Amino acid sequence: MKKTCTALLLILFSISASARCDSLLIMFWNVENFFDYTDQGGGGSDKEFSVKGQRHWTPKRFYAKCNGIAKTILKAGDEYGRLPDVIGFAEVENGYVVKQLVKSTMLRKLDYGIVHYDSPDSRGIDCALIYRKSSLKLNSSEPKHLYYEGGNIMHTRDILLAEFDKIDVLVNHHPSKLGEGSGNKRKTAMDRMNGICDSLVSEGHPRVIAVGDFNDTLWPSAKVGTLKYKGTWEKIDGYFARGKMKIKESVYADECLSTPDRGFGGQKPRRTYNGMKYQGGLSDHYPILIQLIF
Repeated sequence: MKKTCTALLLILFSISASARCDSLLIMFWNVENFFDYTDQGGGGSDKEFSVKGQRHWTPKRFYAKCNGIAKTILKAGDEYGRLPDVIGFAEVENGYVVKQLVKSTMLRKLDYGIVHYDSPDSRGIDCALIYRKSSLKLNSSEPKHLYYEGGNIMHTRDILLAEFDKIDVLVNHHPSKLGEGSGNKRKTAMDRMNGICDSLVSEGHPRVIAVGDFNDTLWPSAKVGTLKYKGTWEKIDGYFARGKMKIKESVYADECLSTPDRGFGGQKPRRTYNGMKYQGGLSDHYPILIQLIF
């Protein structure tokens, strides 16, 4: 099995190295509670996700999730004929978990760089991205806070902005539907995202794409959803783009990421936990893959 994975990596690296310079493959995935198993946290650490916490988030389970995410990336790369050039993540706790994903799995044989900043989110979760250094040059990156009308920083996920030589990428994880005023918070997030995109375009940036979990069904006519809630599929993960490029998006509803929906029939994403019970899955969201041709 190890030899097979190594051979696949070599093939993917060869394909990606020869991929057209005027095309990119972008992936986004809400990896649901991708927490550090230690107590070092990121400013709002969920103590349930520690070795002694109620969910018993052990190193073994943490690294199983790292390997599962990495294998999904490689499998998607095999099916699409190239490795994703950019992968945006939602619900990572800190830079340590992203580093372990890249350094402790089969991804270590590749050339993925990391962009991550701690956000002021009350749950201690952030957005992050990794990118292929061989296909993109990172010019700059920064977190973009969300603000209340009075100017105070909103305790939610920052929008992560990474400016590359070929495209600018914004990774979003907008406020949830829970709590009073949640709709206004999501509107604030959308306005902030659109404002950043407009500013980049006005400054002469030719291509901008914003990917993320928008916590709203913004694509109600989508044939395939990314999240299943009480038997109903919702497409809350997606993208918005500016600039001249052909775009094809798909939901990566791979069978390895799925489990039978015993309550409502069909399939659904296989979670890491259902409540406090360990399920061994990766996320309650399916990832999306976006093919770009300039």
